[in-house]
Amino acid sequence: MNAMSEDEVIRLSQATCDALSAEDDGLKREVLTHAGNRWSLGIVHTLGVEGKLRHAEIGRRLQGITQRMLTRSLRQLERDGLISRCDHGEVPPRVDYELTPLGRSFLVHMVPLWTWLLENAEEFRAARGRFDGERGQELL
Repeated sequence: MNAMSEDEVIRLSQATCDALSAEDDGLKREVLTHAGNRWSLGIVHTLGVEGKLRHAEIGRRLQGITQRMLTRSLRQLERDGLISRCDHGEVPPRVDYELTPLGRSFLVHMVPLWTWLLENAEEFRAARGRFDGERGQELL
């Protein structure tokens, strides 16, 4: 199968957007929020690389995350089916988290975006430098 040209991908993206119901559009935005969220991506990546981990282990691997943000992010990821939670019903509590197949797929699809970003990082920096030089910090 041949790779699609950029123009073909853009045409497909328009057809896909046109086919989205209002409910699907909201779901798309909510789930894609994980793609731009430092902590959600960090959790998904950590579980993808490390496998099943306990709450505290995830927190130790994500330097700077607060307990509240970790708990909130885990709940959002679990709600969207990207991770699963297993409460062993023990005292003291032992709860494990791991990626679901959907979460693994999400991570796999994020890698090309990260690669593209790294490949174009200098262009982003140059564009920002030009913009800031022309307009200063007025829009930031």
